[in-house]
Amino acid sequence: MLPTWLRCLMCVQSTVVEEEEDGVIYTVVIKQPPGSLSSPTSPVSRCQCVKAGTEEKLVLHLLRSFTLGDSSFITIFLATYRSFTSTERVLDILIDRLERPPGDSSRCHARKSFNKAVCTVFIAWLSEYPEDFKGLREPSRLLRLAPLLPRDSSSAADLRARLLRVAEELSEKALLPNACKDMKISRSPSPDPSKFEATTILGFPSASIAEQLTRIETELFVRLVPYHCLGSLWSQRDKKGREGVCWSVRATVRQFNRLANAVLASCLWPTRLRSQQRARLLEKWISVAEACRARKNFSSLYAIVSALQSNPIHRLRRTWQDTDREATRRYEELSEIFSDKDNYSQSRELLKEEGTSKYANLDNRLSSKHPVRSSAQGTVPYLGIFLTDLTMLDTAVKDRLDNGYINFDKRRREFEVLAQIRLLQSSCKNCVFTKDEVFLRWYHSVPTLTEEQSYRLSNEIEAPNEAGPRGPTPTVIITQCPDLSSSRSSLTTDADGFFDFSSPVNNLLSKLTKHMRSPSVSCLDVDTSPPITDSSSAKLAPCTPPKSHRRSASCGNNAANSTQGSGPDMRIIRIRMDLQDGNLYRSILVTSNDKTPAAVSSALEKHNQDPKEASTYELIQLLPEGKELVIPATGNVFYAMTSSSVDFLLRRKDSSTPLGSPSISQSETSATYPRIKAKGRRLVRTLF
Repeated sequence: MLPTWLRCLMCVQSTVVEEEEDGVIYTVVIKQPPGSLSSPTSPVSRCQCVKAGTEEKLVLHLLRSFTLGDSSFITIFLATYRSFTSTERVLDILIDRLERPPGDSSRCHARKSFNKAVCTVFIAWLSEYPEDFKGLREPSRLLRLAPLLPRDSSSAADLRARLLRVAEELSEKALLPNACKDMKISRSPSPDPSKFEATTILGFPSASIAEQLTRIETELFVRLVPYHCLGSLWSQRDKKGREGVCWSVRATVRQFNRLANAVLASCLWPTRLRSQQRARLLEKWISVAEACRARKNFSSLYAIVSALQSNPIHRLRRTWQDTDREATRRYEELSEIFSDKDNYSQSRELLKEEGTSKYANLDNRLSSKHPVRSSAQGTVPYLGIFLTDLTMLDTAVKDRLDNGYINFDKRRREFEVLAQIRLLQSSCKNCVFTKDEVFLRWYHSVPTLTEEQSYRLSNEIEAPNEAGPRGPTPTVIITQCPDLSSSRSSLTTDADGFFDFSSPVNNLLSKLTKHMRSPSVSCLDVDTSPPITDSSSAKLAPCTPPKSHRRSASCGNNAANSTQGSGPDMRIIRIRMDLQDGNLYRSILVTSNDKTPAAVSSALEKHNQDPKEASTYELIQLLPEGKELVIPATGNVFYAMTSSSVDFLLRRKDSSTPLGSPSISQSETSATYPRIKAKGRRLVRTLF
């Protein structure tokens, strides 16, 4: 009997090689049927997928991808090309090619295949991403393109008509450039704090509140443009001139912030309530969170949990003591869903199990307590998980190869994440909801609390000397981070596993998260669009669960003793600056070779400030209990910092206290506050 390995080899004879051809590197898979080694005339299957190439060659590959067996290329390219080129540039390259069609006759086989590819590309592009064409500054490219399209099919004629309609709209827009400026943008009036009744929330059924929140989140999620989540686009959102990019993600951020603010305001605003009365408010929001879980609305669920975990609420010891124990237990179970352990593995597992299922997978107790209507349900994920994945991919994988070719393998991995988003969006498109105008009026009447206001109200409820955390104060200890580049060469991908939540992109992430527990840069970081209310300081981020403080990672001597290796040690730190648009944190990577000026320059660049002014700033590590550690001006940041905190502050040398922020000598007000926005990598975990 033949050995197993030999029988497997006989069943599948395949070879994977790389070939370079005229500006493109292909990954070629050659498959041969069993026994073909002894028969040179047996058929051979050959499939070519683009690995990397120049900009022009990648665009032209759109027209020949099907003939080479790279059937997924068009879909991946159209979803990700904005990371390395522009719509105008892609159109220019394609138009130039259409002006030189193959073959001398429209009836030859080469011309027919070419015409079919042209129609396939533009129909897919115009159907999936019409905003690319409507966002052109002028119609000249479309007017140049339309006559070049094939004339041998009805689909080509329909395509030409659609392009001409878009060109006509662009022409009208060009003739009326000031039309949009003259239009008055209607905004909801700022809520009147004197008319806000926090306890009104107790009068609404939890199921009804969750239904309305799910309606809002579902509408936003269906309108989300997946490529807005790409790390290369989302990370550039704060740069000057890019205020309008990623608008669909910003809308989700605003809703996340607004809901978390509603939880904070309703629990803190009525400062004269007794602790037992305030405990009823906490129990109400816990019940709403459960109802959101039953509706697979993970975005609202996380917003509520994050707000309850924030220090202004978390520190109210007497209120939590008067909260029903069963409600507290359920709250801790919900918090565990978003534990950052193993890169949010539990949350990912739930998406895998329930992403496209009709109902949530709940126990009988929760199902009977929060019944859901019989119609089909979609799944609204916490978007920060996908932003984390795409940010980590963008950080860890090179955009270009050493020879300058665009790394299209990176785009394939990014598309796997985008495909997961699109799959979940499809589950939400048929959901039907009914508006509850009474609840919506209350929801939009909630005043926006700044960070300072939240702390002031919390201190009025329970003074600093009498309030304390319900459990031990969470500690964040930074550990060694090996070189990311060492893991790049071993990464593989399978373009066929797009809709598998345990797809190769998660294999990549699992390798990265052996030394990273959360994203390297801000994900749901800050919304720079005009605020609806007067305050723009309502921020939102996940934070440590009140009782389950398992986020400490002791590095011991590993960080100091593990400097022997193939590259420098690395740490990811968060640096804050006090700017006009609020206290913003940005994450930077610090290696064992970086001196203070280099770290300060990197931080200034992240905050869109002039790196040349690095000499006018000092770098300060923010330690527990309000203490500070000034990093020497010429010191090595990696070795000078302590392991007790990842938070730093950039302060001008002529300023002793950051403007507009509480004094960091006050331990109560400078305690680790969840920034009510999903931060980037707050913790780096060792490989060992």
